[in-house]
Amino acid sequence: MPLVEVTLVEGRTPEQLRALITGLTDAVETAIGAARDSIRVVLREVPATHWAAGDVTIDERRKG
Repeated sequence: MPLVEVTLVEGRTPEQLRALITGLTDAVETAIGAARDSIRVVLREVPATHWAAGDVTIDERRKG
């Protein structure tokens, strides 16, 4: 049972997240021939204030 875990900054629409799930499922099915119903996808959304690179949060970067 393949498990795909994705961590991303929150802010995408439910439709975008749904499209991501479908795209990842399609990719795993194509790449390794896994049955669709055996593929698991977990999306973890992190607040922009909780994700930083170089001591600057994504929230701070967005604000400039």
